[in-house]
Amino acid sequence: MTAVLPSDSLAGQAGELAHVASRRDGRRSGTPRVAKHLRDNRTAYLMIAPMVILLSIFVIWPLIYSLYLSGFKISFYKDPEFVGFQFYQYVLESPKFWQSLGVGLAFAAMVVPAGMLIALLIASFIKTLSKRLASFMKTTVYVPAVVSTVVASVLFVFMYQDQGVVNWFLSLINAGPVAWLNNPGTALPAIAVPAIWLGLGITTLIMLAGLLDIPDSYYESAELDGAGFVKRTWYITIPLLKNILLYLFVTGFTAALQMLDLPLVMTNGGPVNATTTPNLFIFNSFRDGTPYSTSFSLTAALLLFVVLGAISVLVFRLINSDKAVDG
Repeated sequence: MTAVLPSDSLAGQAGELAHVASRRDGRRSGTPRVAKHLRDNRTAYLMIAPMVILLSIFVIWPLIYSLYLSGFKISFYKDPEFVGFQFYQYVLESPKFWQSLGVGLAFAAMVVPAGMLIALLIASFIKTLSKRLASFMKTTVYVPAVVSTVVASVLFVFMYQDQGVVNWFLSLINAGPVAWLNNPGTALPAIAVPAIWLGLGITTLIMLAGLLDIPDSYYESAELDGAGFVKRTWYITIPLLKNILLYLFVTGFTAALQMLDLPLVMTNGGPVNATTTPNLFIFNSFRDGTPYSTSFSLTAALLLFVVLGAISVLVFRLINSDKAVDG
């Protein structure tokens, strides 16, 4: 037989008492113990719930309802009539719709790369300044972001007039005047200039934030190897800013393709629809006064949504973003 020590018996009794007490506490509370990972998941769901609710109310449900309405012939004078995909066919067969997409793509191709390049150069310059001068430059660069698009449109309309500032500069070199907004070949580039100016502030600050995250030791090593500004930018700055550049490109391209205010105020889509962007085409289709303009413009907006989504997916497929690595 094995002798049982008093200490062993006391330890066993204490364990049994603790087990009984825990069972009693569980019965009193009436709630089972929840694993830690389940509690963490519950907290995460509660944190994202407000955003999911807002997206459902203001984005997902309106999108679903718009898809439903696009299958009806809607008129203010008659009851809705189900027509299926008839309006999709009308929009896809409209030459003006495809022309507006071409104008929007050309406008985005002018605005986005030029704006990103100028913002990168300005951000690189601000990084080299002292703290006080850098603060002044950041404030100055951000000023266009707080200017209304309509105000900027009116301002540049005056600048592009025959006696405006732009043609005055051209007269100094015995050139011009140029009818910037009345010529189909120059109207779209003339509108692209204020678009670049308006978006320059935010783009520059985002670029500057990315540049400040790059260790200075990388540039110091490159300088010791004799690399100039161009090589440092190409081999260090651009690769390490890949995620930021991808974000700015996608968001900027989407915003430029949906531009409405600038062409509406400056040219009203003219001359000869040379500045009619997709959103301006949808806006003009909605207010043209035809009985079924609502259905047509709604369907065109949904097709534009598909085009924007396809472009975003294509960009992300072609340009893979780098994963963030700690340390």
